[in-house]
Amino acid sequence: MTNTLYLECGSGISGDMTVAALLDLTQNEEHLRSVLRTIPIDGFSVEISRVKKVGLDCCDFNVILDKEHENHDHDMEYLHGNHNHGNHNHGDHHHEQHQQENHEHGHYSHEHHHEDQHAEHHHEGHTHEHRGMVEVADIIHRTQMTENARKVALRIFQIIGEAEAKAHGVPVEQVHFHEVGAVDSIVDVISVAVCLDDLQADQVIIPKLCEGIGTVRCQHGILPVPVPAVANIVEKYSLNMEIMNVQGEFVTPTGAAIAAAIQTSAALPKQFKIKKIGMGAGKRTYERPSILRAMLIESTENDAVENDSIYKLESNIDDCSGEALGYVMERLMETGAKDVHYHPVFMKKNRPAWQLNVICDEEDIPKLEQIIFRETTTIGIRRIAMKRTVLPREQKIVETKYGRAEVKVCDLGGEARYYPEYESVIQICKENGLAYQEVYREIIRESESQIKEK
Repeated sequence: MTNTLYLECGSGISGDMTVAALLDLTQNEEHLRSVLRTIPIDGFSVEISRVKKVGLDCCDFNVILDKEHENHDHDMEYLHGNHNHGNHNHGDHHHEQHQQENHEHGHYSHEHHHEDQHAEHHHEGHTHEHRGMVEVADIIHRTQMTENARKVALRIFQIIGEAEAKAHGVPVEQVHFHEVGAVDSIVDVISVAVCLDDLQADQVIIPKLCEGIGTVRCQHGILPVPVPAVANIVEKYSLNMEIMNVQGEFVTPTGAAIAAAIQTSAALPKQFKIKKIGMGAGKRTYERPSILRAMLIESTENDAVENDSIYKLESNIDDCSGEALGYVMERLMETGAKDVHYHPVFMKKNRPAWQLNVICDEEDIPKLEQIIFRETTTIGIRRIAMKRTVLPREQKIVETKYGRAEVKVCDLGGEARYYPEYESVIQICKENGLAYQEVYREIIRESESQIKEK
């Protein structure tokens, strides 16, 4: 059985809600804090607690900033049509709202001089807070976490950067993140990546993002909900969105980017068991309570092996560079394709060409076709529905003398077969200076010993 994460975004999604929900699942607070202590920025601390939302017990993840970094969420006063610039209420009720994980469309960064308030060790001081993709990527690269977690964090920020660039009509290299590049948002994104890596989920199902109605005030004026960055992400990554008749902004750009970066499917299995539940609280008070529920589930469909269906997308391309086709393969794999490959063909007038083949689930077809049309010169794509026979399989983690490794375990009539995951093998090879085959065989030996014993 696969390890599947299901995010129920009935009250939207934001950075802090996602961290809290995943942390409630992993119970990895000590590990998460150890990673956060290595972030090379200062001016923050982290508070993890339990709170009540409409009587439900939820995990709350709160990034507490010093006065030099604090992000005041003034947008809340504009969600319901109150545009009195001179009367901001900063009482307890609004203070809770101001501490929203970050309001990415509120302010650009300004110069600050501050003392180190990051617990347990000193970080370098900063003379300014303007952060673009290069600065954010440097912070993530210098944080001590696994390569898989680092990859997820970078991917989330890349998605936000592209969405902001499109909204403002500038190249992504020129985007200086507002609160998205500030301390709290960097902490949220890194925390999400670390918690996901701890979960070791091989599938992430997000059926839809529920969004509210109304307007939100940003630096540039009054904007409709969903804000442009969120709308751009939903469009580019073909996320399903449901508009609720509730005033408020429920989906933040960070939340939408997280969904786009980690979603592997929008379709839940017809039957499944719930293995564990995590409840994450948001900071805002709306008519619908801000709660993100994360569930580890296990499909109980008995006919998955014999009657599994899959789709192949196929297109012949004769006027596209090898560099472009390589990039297309990366984009397709990142967006949910199960496999992508090319093989040489001859087209009309004896022109040599490449045939692109993409193996995918039916629900992923629209977003994968969009990538193919956008990134190649093709003007047509063939869809082929196919039946396939697959072995039951599940992902396992084994401990080797070189470190942890992920293994796919398949069942062939009661006989277990072990397939070490490529990324785990090469990570161990790089870290220990070992040969691929040596590491591969070691993982197989440990898999046979540890998994059979269980």
